[in-house]
Amino acid sequence: MLKVFFLITDIGFIMYWLITAFHLIPSDLLFQDYNDPKSVQWNWSFVFLDLCISITGLTTLWLERIGNIQWRKLALVSLTLTFCSGLQAIGYWLIGLEFDLEWWIPNLYLLIYPIPFIVYFIKRDT
Repeated sequence: MLKVFFLITDIGFIMYWLITAFHLIPSDLLFQDYNDPKSVQWNWSFVFLDLCISITGLTTLWLERIGNIQWRKLALVSLTLTFCSGLQAIGYWLIGLEFDLEWWIPNLYLLIYPIPFIVYFIKRDT
């Protein structure tokens, strides 16, 4: 099940940033103040974190596939970064009292899905 989450998340991030770079998100789906320069800067500040998530997640899948036990440690890093990405986005909209489900749902996914896996990996290693 973790593999499916990693693939959805990691490929999803890459697709999101390509779609964002080429301005392919329909204007009716943009969050409030999406085109404000500070919002653009805030949004693009996530590109480094999100691409780190994709790199660590896809590398985790490769390491697991070749039987390298280090995949577990890298999976924990990727899951933690994913949680942080979702938390930061939800926190931003929560502080601004902006509740747009089209943006909350994917970020709640990023915030919530890693939790049981993080707990599993921590318990497994203790």
